[in-house]
Amino acid sequence: MEESGASAAAVVPRLLAAKAESGKSFSDIAAETGLTNVYVAQLLRRQAQLKPDMAPKLRAAVPALTDELLELMMRPPFRSYHPDIVHEPAIYRLNEAVMHFGESIKEIINEDFGDGIMSAIDFYCSVDKIQGADGKERVVVTFDGKYLPYTEQRSEHMMSRLTRNAS
Repeated sequence: MEESGASAAAVVPRLLAAKAESGKSFSDIAAETGLTNVYVAQLLRRQAQLKPDMAPKLRAAVPALTDELLELMMRPPFRSYHPDIVHEPAIYRLNEAVMHFGESIKEIINEDFGDGIMSAIDFYCSVDKIQGADGKERVVVTFDGKYLPYTEQRSEHMMSRLTRNAS
């Protein structure tokens, strides 16, 4: 059973309160569970589904997560975002960076892999903090997605036609 955006909005504050009670950062919880910090944030914002085998590790890291909350987290989420989020400066800048560098990134993907795209489903994402050559703090956002080549659409490979024509 998939939840609605409204029910996700109701549970997210409870999940984030449990995190706050733990006193841990997303990165702390990630280190304890073996997940990426962004995936932990996605779980606690109901943008990803908690797998049953991960529930005990997450509860150990965030003890205030109740059985009810863990059960809700194991349901398929309603993955969406509020349209106003693009106005939030950090998100706006991420969008701007992807738009500014997007054409070049696409060209390099095509050169290195061929005609295709990066999956956003078979995908890992993390945010890290490093010190730059100038000694200032820098943000590293890593997108690690499976390469998906576009397919040549040959009729003889289209199973729905083969099945339909055989009947």
